[in-house]
Amino acid sequence: MINKVVSGAEEAIKDIEDESTLMLGGFGLCGIPENCIAALVKKGVKGLTCISNNAGVDDFGIGLMLQQRQVKKMVSSYVGENAEFERQLLSGELEVELIPQGTLATRCMAAGYGMPAIYTPAGVGTEVAEGKEVRNFNGKDYLMEYAFDADFAIVKAWKGDTAGNLIYRSTSRNFNPVMAMAGKITIAEVEELVEAGELDPDQIHTPGVFVHRIFQGGNYEKRIEQRTVRTKG
Repeated sequence: MINKVVSGAEEAIKDIEDESTLMLGGFGLCGIPENCIAALVKKGVKGLTCISNNAGVDDFGIGLMLQQRQVKKMVSSYVGENAEFERQLLSGELEVELIPQGTLATRCMAAGYGMPAIYTPAGVGTEVAEGKEVRNFNGKDYLMEYAFDADFAIVKAWKGDTAGNLIYRSTSRNFNPVMAMAGKITIAEVEELVEAGELDPDQIHTPGVFVHRIFQGGNYEKRIEQRTVRTKG
């Protein structure tokens, strides 16, 4: 059995170079690969195309990469509360492709399944459809969208084993599984790393066949983008 364990985030992302296309898992600030993002910021790679549900916030997540002008293009479905993202977009510094969230997930899934494209009704008749092929099936128009072509997929899981099998928890089980399938090279950081065979096979969400590198991360902040609480009484 191949041991896919690397020493940490810096080794995991060592061959990510300028102009790479990255998928980054997570939903809002939940389940994002915090350690790998920090390593990318430290490495200082530039001209990145980042495919992610969102772009983090100003001082956390992908927002840290935006601050350092490392991102050339964001492909996402939600821009969140990121003022620097907004500034770079409006000033023309950052290219942005906004995609319906279901389309974003399905384009990831298509890449993982080896499908070149999908057809979806989302976006038909809107700016999203400009310049794209539309086909009619059974009287309804569908927009053709290409599967993503990412050099690396970087995901975060709760538990993983040395063979690369992954288990996610709660909200982090959103874009992480479909992105883990879709990268040419998939890097996984986990909160707990165990030996192969220790995970319950019935609980595994991402089979190790999709994962190329894995390491146990640490010092997770797990921030909440918008905290809403009920007042007492």
